Amino acid sequence: MKKRIASFEKITCIPEVEAFYDDIKLPERSTSNSAGYDFYLPYDVTFNPNETVKILTGVRAKMEENYVLMIFPRSSLGIKHKLTLDNTVAVIDADYYNALNEGHIMLYITNNSNEVVSLKKGDRFVQGIFLEYGVTYDDNVETKRIGGFGSTNK
Repeated sequence: MKKRIASFEKITCIPEVEAFYDDIKLPERSTSNSAGYDFYLPYDVTFNPNETVKILTGVRAKMEENYVLMIFPRSSLGIKHKLTLDNTVAVIDADYYNALNEGHIMLYITNNSNEVVSLKKGDRFVQGIFLEYGVTYDDNVETKRIGGFGSTNK
């Protein structure tokens, strides 16, 4: 039996995502033995050569403590299109859900080719995998997250 430790939700309809909010499809696994949850593009995206585009998924993840959501590019993203996730792997901590931006999962993708690449609304483009993690014996961190994207560095 598989552990059930998380759920995906749409963020609140804010102006930034209002135009595509109703069409947001929550991540899903493709098969019963898939580890990854496929994320779907909520709108068409065109990547010019060497251009970086911020993708607003409109999705957030609520997960149990001591779990993390790791987001990886789907194989076809890099192999077929030469698109890469800018930070290679996106790390979504459990407390990001309560951040000021509601834990909105946003991804930066760069086109490393000399061709224009277009992806369509509904295309699967990244996959998220929930992983359990541990901490060191001497870890005493009690700081709480306040901000959103990239806030723990401030």
